[in-house]
Amino acid sequence: MQANHTRQFRILSALLCYPEAELIAALDDIRAELANAPEQALRLEPLLLSLEGGELIALQERYVHTFDRHPGHSLHLFEHIHGEDRARGQAMVDLIEEYRTRGFEPAANELPDYLPLFLEFLSLCEADEAGRLLGDAAHVIGHVAGKLGESGSDYAGVFAALLALSPVAPQPLTAPPIRDMDEMLETFGPGADGVEPLLKPAMPQIAPVNFYPQRPRA
Repeated sequence: MQANHTRQFRILSALLCYPEAELIAALDDIRAELANAPEQALRLEPLLLSLEGGELIALQERYVHTFDRHPGHSLHLFEHIHGEDRARGQAMVDLIEEYRTRGFEPAANELPDYLPLFLEFLSLCEADEAGRLLGDAAHVIGHVAGKLGESGSDYAGVFAALLALSPVAPQPLTAPPIRDMDEMLETFGPGADGVEPLLKPAMPQIAPVNFYPQRPRA
């Protein structure tokens, strides 16, 4: 993990957010911040060029088309692991607890697995801890990087820059579980006792934050 990881995480978080005029105005400052990380600057330059050379509305439409209309590009990390499976909810709870134990209160209008939010959190962590958490998420980040690369998106450079900071090489992900209609009805419909399953008391679960169903073997 490089010494200037804090600034790099903040830059990468900003570049993955919905583009606003403030981001476009800060592109020269971003380049200046990356002066001491030339390889990272090279990875990000195609995106920076496209951001400064386009109309804001067109850039915003491109962002929505890239990340909101293509599930394979989603910036919500757990979507690539759990899909719509109920395990995603517990993973969210675990990640929120990870944030709060370190004094970070996630924005109320974003899910905790939103990648720009996760990167903002990493920017506040010590370098070793940030590297560990980024390494846990590297498999999802690598998966999205591949999808963006296949589509020829300039945003792939941001994911390549993240992987360059990770102490862990990404491993392939398995497809997230997909529930069929019968299972959904079973999950959300009342049981034989007439009680909705989601209203039944459940044993508390304590689990570490995992960005994949099972830790890949080396």
